[in-house]
Amino acid sequence: MAIETSLLSPVAVTPLTGGQALVRLLANYGVDTVFGIPGVHTLELYRGLPGSGIRHVLTRHEQGAGFMADGYARVSGKPGVCFVITGPGVTNAATAIGQAYADSIPLLVISSVNHSASLGKGWGCLHETQDQRAMTAPITAFSAVALSAEDLPELIARAYAVFDSERPRPVHISVPLDVLSATVARDWSHEVVRRPGRGLPSAEALQQAASTLQAAKRPMIIAGGGALDAAAGLHALSTRLAAPLFTSVAGKGLLPADAPLNAGSTLCIEPGWKLIAEADVVLAVGTEMADTDYWRERLPLNARLLRVDIDARKFNDFYPCAVALQGDARQTVDALLALLPTQPRDASAATQAVSKLLEAVRSGHGPLQLIHQAILDRISAVLPDNTVISSDMTQLAYTGNYAFISHAPRSWLHPTGYGTLGYGLPAGIGAKFGAPQRPGLVLVGDGGFLYTAQELATAVEELDSPLVVLLWNNDALGQIRDDMLSLDIEPIGVLPRNPDFAALGRAFGCTVKQPRSLEALQEDLRIGFGHAGVTLIELKQAFAH
Repeated sequence: MAIETSLLSPVAVTPLTGGQALVRLLANYGVDTVFGIPGVHTLELYRGLPGSGIRHVLTRHEQGAGFMADGYARVSGKPGVCFVITGPGVTNAATAIGQAYADSIPLLVISSVNHSASLGKGWGCLHETQDQRAMTAPITAFSAVALSAEDLPELIARAYAVFDSERPRPVHISVPLDVLSATVARDWSHEVVRRPGRGLPSAEALQQAASTLQAAKRPMIIAGGGALDAAAGLHALSTRLAAPLFTSVAGKGLLPADAPLNAGSTLCIEPGWKLIAEADVVLAVGTEMADTDYWRERLPLNARLLRVDIDARKFNDFYPCAVALQGDARQTVDALLALLPTQPRDASAATQAVSKLLEAVRSGHGPLQLIHQAILDRISAVLPDNTVISSDMTQLAYTGNYAFISHAPRSWLHPTGYGTLGYGLPAGIGAKFGAPQRPGLVLVGDGGFLYTAQELATAVEELDSPLVVLLWNNDALGQIRDDMLSLDIEPIGVLPRNPDFAALGRAFGCTVKQPRSLEALQEDLRIGFGHAGVTLIELKQAFAH
């Protein structure tokens, strides 16, 4: 019996465009979510999304896309990814890129750029920028242009090498329109490169550090965002050395809330400064030790400083160290534990010192901080243990940075280094995609809220689990007003006319609450955490007493 030749013909395979292959490659690297806004210059990326397994989250501004990717990364520990268009998409996202750079957050920004033949020639093309790569180069680990589709797998591999083996800062890859739309000569979308790890410091440096810690009379530890995966080892090390452990804001939650040596994030206020000054050896793990962590130019250190960091540039910066330990925080802490005696020291004096520190924090509040503490206590009373709190640059969050106790790492997100207004809401939304099972709470002031309020549309559209937005409304740019007054400057531009926030929230589709007392606030928070959707709670300062 004859068989028709056509039945034996190979099935035609539609060739991939550069944009399609890039999306498939990202999926093979484990990307499950991208944040962005489609535009005429990113259509080929969007051609690749159906069937890729990657969820696209539509934001209402590219800055919101960047902040959402940041929040996703901080909670999940995976790089946050966003797609933005040429020119204005990149400049709109630049603030979020800068925030991620300052706080060492892994962000992968994929943008289009004009046709290869036009680059740098000033032809007046749509969205044209003279040198798009140069705009983001100072706020990224690297910024590159893929001049051919074959450049893309190499650049993505290089980006993930940064995320996995260096200080995890943002990467921006621009892809010309002709590269996005051209068919690829071969399918490289499966070519995932095994990434290098961070490794260990030298055996000599480890032994020197262990000997120094063992000989210390009053050892103390400072841990930051680079130590988030070293929580168990740091707890054991703190216990074994009888060493109070401070964290930066990025490191909040590294010790259990009830650990007797948990000094919290108190190095930004005087009681913390006084205690750290008593140390004879300080082990700093995964922390930049920047003035934004301490609210002063320099910590009063009188100790030998041992630093664990992946970034070799930190070893001889503002705080030169006695022993430099370049390597992965978790592996390095575990290696130090293996070199130290297993018998814990007597921790009675250190525990008493930490207890006095925490008492001094609460008793040292000024009038405004007392109001903040009362609100934070109401939050703590009803907050589910696994909640992620995303905070903006607002006075309530400034107090919370040191006065609120976090129960786990990756639970308090704050734009520390860059200090960006408008961060809290979109970062909190992004965190929900990084950990969908965890309730979310956003702490935001009225000024910062209006920077990115439009992202409520994304939250209502996309989320089906609890996100509570607590809007602290003092009808002012409160911190700047107070700073002006303290410097005897007449307050100008700090008393804006706010909209009707309740009506605004309802217009977006939020459940809205306006409590008139702390008791009512606590009840509204409790209800909000049980509501599968977005709850906006507007709290006026006048009712917070």
